[in-house]
Amino acid sequence: MALTKNDIVARVHELGFTKKKSVDIIESLLMIIKNNLENGDDVLISGFGKFCVKKKSQRRGRNPATGSDLILRQRRVVTFKCSGKLRDKINKNA
Repeated sequence: MALTKNDIVARVHELGFTKKKSVDIIESLLMIIKNNLENGDDVLISGFGKFCVKKKSQRRGRNPATGSDLILRQRRVVTFKCSGKLRDKINKNA
């Protein structure tokens, strides 16, 4: 099951913050991350990973439903690369 924003707020609330303060903390953190990514800046969180903005060039694609060719526009996408520490924790029990 996926961890939702409400779950994160609830866990911050358990640390002793009020519910409203917990929501404000999480909303502020996400806003900072979104603004940096929107400006094309990477976000590095030590021990967790790095969110990177990558540019994708215009390319030819195909509609899988109809099989017709189309041109996919140039765009930016966000990628995530987890840190070595996080990778080790994830694979510890594998």
